[in-house]
Amino acid sequence: MKRWATLLLLLAASPAATAFDFVSVAEPAILYDANSLKAKKLFVATRYLPLEQVVVLDNWVKVRDNAGKLYWIEKRQLSSKRYVMVTVASANVLRSPEEDAEVVFRATQKLGLEWLGNTGNGWVKVRHEDGTAGHIKSDEVWGD
Repeated sequence: MKRWATLLLLLAASPAATAFDFVSVAEPAILYDANSLKAKKLFVATRYLPLEQVVVLDNWVKVRDNAGKLYWIEKRQLSSKRYVMVTVASANVLRSPEEDAEVVFRATQKLGLEWLGNTGNGWVKVRHEDGTAGHIKSDEVWGD
């Protein structure tokens, strides 16, 4: 019994058990209800869609979307380049991670932005596909 308790404690404390591992869809890809090409096709995920990895197998990855729904996707359809998705109707992307900073551009809901890193103070550094970069509030995006 002590061994099981120790093992559970070690697993809970490990970074893999607590860290979120996000990936993005490289090109439009089919999401399935099981890890097989013969499984039910649920829908097509758009390019840049951020997904949280839940289980990684040889050729398949079980992923979670921002609504908490679980799907399977072929591993080859994923990119290690991370993106975040805007979750609010409109969000300001600012020059620096400060409320009163200059607005660089406005991002609309469901827009995919390249994730450049977390600032550690509630902001995420992002880049638009046109190359424009800035900071957005972390509570206005998903995938960071």
